[in-house]
Amino acid sequence: MTVRAPRILGLGPVAAISVAQLFGTSLWFSANSAADGLMRDWGATPADIGALTNAVQAGFIIGTLVLSLSGLADRLRASALFVGSALLGAAANAGFAWLAHGVGAGIALRFVVGLALAGIYPIGMKLVVSWAPQRTGAALAVLVSMLVLGTGLPHLLRWGGGALPWQWIVTASSALALAGAALVAALGDGPHLPRRPARTPGPAPVSALSAFRLPRFRAAALGYFGHMWEVYALWTLAPLLVAATGISARFPWAGPYGLSFGIIGMGALGCLIGGRLSARLGSERVALAALTTSGLCALIFALFHGVLPAAALLPLMLLWGASVAPDSPQFSALSADACPREAIGGALAIQNAVGFAISMVSIGAATALFGRIGPDAVWLLLPGPALGLAAYVLTRRRAGW
Repeated sequence: MTVRAPRILGLGPVAAISVAQLFGTSLWFSANSAADGLMRDWGATPADIGALTNAVQAGFIIGTLVLSLSGLADRLRASALFVGSALLGAAANAGFAWLAHGVGAGIALRFVVGLALAGIYPIGMKLVVSWAPQRTGAALAVLVSMLVLGTGLPHLLRWGGGALPWQWIVTASSALALAGAALVAALGDGPHLPRRPARTPGPAPVSALSAFRLPRFRAAALGYFGHMWEVYALWTLAPLLVAATGISARFPWAGPYGLSFGIIGMGALGCLIGGRLSARLGSERVALAALTTSGLCALIFALFHGVLPAAALLPLMLLWGASVAPDSPQFSALSADACPREAIGGALAIQNAVGFAISMVSIGAATALFGRIGPDAVWLLLPGPALGLAAYVLTRRRAGW
């Protein structure tokens, strides 16, 4: 029996979920767009801004672990979990803008935003699988491209926000999250993913964790972990790198934040191109090609940033930005295809949790190293793609497929 896919405001299911993902994940770095205002109004330091960012990351990690190890990611209806999380995140984000008056309260509210995002990002991937299981790689590529744009949004707001009070810029993200919740509520769950019954023969934690015993899932997860070491550290370093290498001085009309949005935003284009290619070449080839390309870009930048002119460094960084993100949806598609349908939500959630924990380490190490040696800190990013590629290939060979 063929199920007719509904259309929400003229959008098909994958497009509607992707727009909802963009709106929901705009909560992620909304506080970063308010850095100047927070320093002025709260007396926050750059370290405090970093603490606010890490609070979101920590909340996301804990939230994904709770969802996966408790089994809630697969017991609850994905659409209901997404909607409830978006509502919680919108409320906490608005509370950050209007109720918090210091860094301590701000950290607590940003932590809650991170918890809410755990029900938006990985559950959004599960929703996509529930509507489009036959084209998971292409569909997840669209979804992750929206996440990439949401990640770069604070830089765009910083560049073009004008004289708007920071509270209104942050609140705009809450309004977008509410719109995303409305889209998913109208769409509901797809027909291709069974919901786990209330009682299962075994404990829920085994279902999520046992996915790592599957060679195909383990290979995809290890490749994803290598990607996560590199991607968020690059996005964090982007404004520092374009300023320190003279790129922003060469292109003053864009400035470091406009250029950073362009570098990060290229990842969305890369995801869309990778999604199209995955339909022809398969997710594995696209993921490995992207990881290889981003690793080569990091190597070239590390070797030659001191001698290449800004006019040559900018295209290199744009290519790096375009290639650093497309492997994420393809590795996630490989992971989803490798594990049982009834465990997809928990398996993807715990994969995200580990990946984002890795990103916290690389972000902290890279920013600290940048303060000491400048752009040469990029050398620290190279182990991510190198080890990710090696781990994937070795796991594949040992499993003999």
